[in-house]
Amino acid sequence: MEDDQNGQSQAWDIALASNFFSSVSSYPLPSPSPFVLSFKDLTYSVKITKKFNPLPCCGSSDGDGMEMNTKMLLNGISGEAKEGEMMAVLGASGSGKSTLIDALANRIAKESLHGSITLNGEVLESSLHKVISAYVMQDDLLFPMLTVEETLMFSAEFRLPRSLPKKKKQARVQALIDQLGLRNAATTVIGDEGHRGVSGGERRRVSIGIDIIHDPIILFLDEPTSGLDSTSAYMVVKVLQRVAKSGSIVIMSIHQPSYRILGLLDKLLFLSRGNTVYSGSPTDLPRFFSEYGHIIPENENKTEFALDLIRELEDSPEGTKTLVDFHKQWRAKQTLNQTTRNTNVSLKDAINASISREKLVSACRAGRETNLKSAFQTFANPFWTEILVIAKRSMLNSRRQPELFGIRLGAVLVTGTILATMFYKLDNSPRGIQERLGFFAFAMSTTFYTCAEAIPVFLQERYIFMRETAYNAYRRSSYVLAHTIISLPALVILSATFAATTFFSVGLAGGSEGFFFFFLTILAAFWAGSSFVTFLSGVVSHVMIGFTVVVAILAYFLLFSGFFISRDRIPLYWLWFHYLSLVKYPYEGVLQNEFEDPTKCFVRGIQMFDSSPLGQVPDAVKISLLKSMSGVLGFNVTAETCVTTGVDILKKQGITEMSKWNCLWITVAWGFLFRVLFYFTLLIGSKNKRR
Repeated sequence: MEDDQNGQSQAWDIALASNFFSSVSSYPLPSPSPFVLSFKDLTYSVKITKKFNPLPCCGSSDGDGMEMNTKMLLNGISGEAKEGEMMAVLGASGSGKSTLIDALANRIAKESLHGSITLNGEVLESSLHKVISAYVMQDDLLFPMLTVEETLMFSAEFRLPRSLPKKKKQARVQALIDQLGLRNAATTVIGDEGHRGVSGGERRRVSIGIDIIHDPIILFLDEPTSGLDSTSAYMVVKVLQRVAKSGSIVIMSIHQPSYRILGLLDKLLFLSRGNTVYSGSPTDLPRFFSEYGHIIPENENKTEFALDLIRELEDSPEGTKTLVDFHKQWRAKQTLNQTTRNTNVSLKDAINASISREKLVSACRAGRETNLKSAFQTFANPFWTEILVIAKRSMLNSRRQPELFGIRLGAVLVTGTILATMFYKLDNSPRGIQERLGFFAFAMSTTFYTCAEAIPVFLQERYIFMRETAYNAYRRSSYVLAHTIISLPALVILSATFAATTFFSVGLAGGSEGFFFFFLTILAAFWAGSSFVTFLSGVVSHVMIGFTVVVAILAYFLLFSGFFISRDRIPLYWLWFHYLSLVKYPYEGVLQNEFEDPTKCFVRGIQMFDSSPLGQVPDAVKISLLKSMSGVLGFNVTAETCVTTGVDILKKQGITEMSKWNCLWITVAWGFLFRVLFYFTLLIGSKNKRR
């Protein structure tokens, strides 16, 4: 359930949250109660396809032509990290660094991960884990047109308690900007390929900032220095050291730290193909390898030497087994020589002590609750506040990229102008009928093709969304509703532009009432198309695949709309697709809007011959033919007799099942359906956990 848990007392919330920013009292604070994150015998494996067997009956154990092989990603990994320390997980690519970080960060399904992870001896509930920890992804996933300060402020709006005054949130943001060393870049936009912004190192520090805005106890980072130069990498790790010293546990994976970065680290954990080959402090690393029989030269980077040696062993026939076994013996000897200090502090008491030391601003009432799971709010804000903040952020980011909407508006305007000039002032003749049908079919399909731009919009935000919802920054339903609301103004403008450009120029019927319905139908078509494309963007994960799928499906929608072949002529086995076509309903609606007047005539007397070989004969011959037909039919047919009305055209097109207003409402309903389906794709497809 996504409803946030209400606090017992808002005054209590404000008092505790405000305590984070208040000055230190003259009374002595409680003695620190350090947090200790312990993990023991973590084991995780996955099944991978070994090879394809074209003859399933000959050698495949499961009979499906595939052989499955189990790959061990983590094999009995143990260790601990303490408050105020930075632990770095090192190893070559494929060693299991990111997998271990994911395991500790609760990003692997419990049924797949074996072993134990505890904080101060207590197993963390998933809901509590989300509140007191943070996970920084390897990629910098940020809105490009927001400034550094705005990015952090929106993060504060999402993560800090709603009872905290806005001035306090702003103070937290300003303090974090100074802590991250971003003061000179505070008013600079993040930037992207087309917009100049902050540097790579500054982007990385902003990424860290948005995940530590709530001052978490545990911070996990997946290769925070990758892609950075040595100076930027050092500055990032220096910031992480300050975060750790402020009372957090920092655990990160890192590929190959420089000498200066190594001096900032407190613990190292080397992995090789899922096994631990060293765990301990950087100062013990030379002694470890010396006892193993490989002395680290005095002027050589210790981690580079260790990683190179591990790679050599991995390439050898025996692999790293001897090093793994030696490490187990070495750790056992080290444990015997160390005296273990047991703090005997429960997790609840440690969290309360942390709050009293102005730590963990997202904790609002931990001191009052006996159950830690209920001591923290699932979401910091109510439903409607989340919608407003998400909408405000998206509109601010979009407003600074006017060219994006300008291109859409230009495309609609150009298409409308071409249609208006090509189908200018259509007459009421047999050819005019066919031209009207062509205009309506192309116009309705254009509204859907124009909506294809919605695919990259969510695909660009997908990983931002996954990162934020992984730690309950907001509800998924809030995200869907917010983006639905902010999309409507643009759709109204596009619909009004297209309708105004084409309706009167083409000479469509109905006057002001007809124009209003035409506008509503265009708007409904834009709405349904936008919702459909948004839903698909939640299903596919690649822009080019998304465009291919959208274009193909929209082409099928047009094919089965009833323009190329009427409903009563569609084969029975394809009739179901006719009713699923999003183009069918707006197309039939505008046709009824145009041809519903039974008094309006479109084919008179001699015009009935225009679409036949007799169309080329003189009018006198046509009139004599009409006289002959009158005798056979039993009533007089003249050159001005109305032969085909708009109602006859609708019957010929097979449009007799529903009214134009029902077509409009069904189109609108399709839009709502796809928004609901989009919500469920987010609910199912963004679990952020490995299986």
